[in-house]
Amino acid sequence: MNISVVIPLLNEQDSLTELHDWIVKVMQSNHFSYEILFIDDGSTDDSWKIISELSIKNNNVKGIRFLKNFGKSQALHAGFAKAQGDVIITMDADLQDNPDEIPELYQMIVKDGFDLVSGWKKKRYDSVIAKNLPSKLFNWAARKTSGVKLHDFNCGLKAYHHDVVKNIDVNGEMHRYIPVLSKNAGFTKIGEKVVQHQARKYGETKFGMNRFIHGFLDLITIWFISRFGKNPMHLFGALGFIMFAIGFAFALYLGIDKLYLNPTGRLITQRPQFYISLVTMIIGTQFFVAGFLGEIILRTKSDKNRYLVKEAINLD
Repeated sequence: MNISVVIPLLNEQDSLTELHDWIVKVMQSNHFSYEILFIDDGSTDDSWKIISELSIKNNNVKGIRFLKNFGKSQALHAGFAKAQGDVIITMDADLQDNPDEIPELYQMIVKDGFDLVSGWKKKRYDSVIAKNLPSKLFNWAARKTSGVKLHDFNCGLKAYHHDVVKNIDVNGEMHRYIPVLSKNAGFTKIGEKVVQHQARKYGETKFGMNRFIHGFLDLITIWFISRFGKNPMHLFGALGFIMFAIGFAFALYLGIDKLYLNPTGRLITQRPQFYISLVTMIIGTQFFVAGFLGEIILRTKSDKNRYLVKEAINLD
């Protein structure tokens, strides 16, 4: 199979048929063998009914339905697990991503040898204040922190080599940082393509300003995982050693001062250095414990499903 198109969605009943017909037209005109995987992330409208009807009409349409809304990352995780194509294309279901971009994205993976190609919506039709400016700030911070030189980390239109999606673990809200996860997994040939952004035709956006707050918090997480995910003791152990050393130095100073320099002076417990020493040694010990726990978790973790599937179509 040439291409798997993975489409996570939530309450997009108005756009699904039009999106399906557009994708099929592109696939047939380019003679691609393909599958379309719709991941219904707990929709409350008729999205699943439409997906079921499309699967009857077109055997290349497959669907997964979640019991409730688990988030885009979990939807992509489920889609990646089932995708069979040599190249996996992800796109949003709201018609803001253009299926006509698929052939060139496919060629960049197959012929140019990229592991991942991310779309860049250079010209956007979103609100400047609500989306464009926060998005630019977010992408700048992501570039500086991760070292991945992309202009648009959050673009839903991306192409992946099959091996990439089978070797990365997308959870939480880490769908924004799939290029970083790919780089951390050893897939370093990451490209970018300017893609056409289309104004939303149906419905309304499912994301508000809080996604940028969550995005920056996730950025801190991904930075930590990138630097210390495989050896948390290197961070917590270093911090613990520094804090404990500071506390021990104060305790040693207090002991020498009380025993030899000023034995008739104030009690040790009446001096502020005593409490600095006590607190820093306790914090240092806690950092050490956190590092040990992190190492133990890394060595005992198991891969478990993070979503519940209610129904599935044509997956076998």
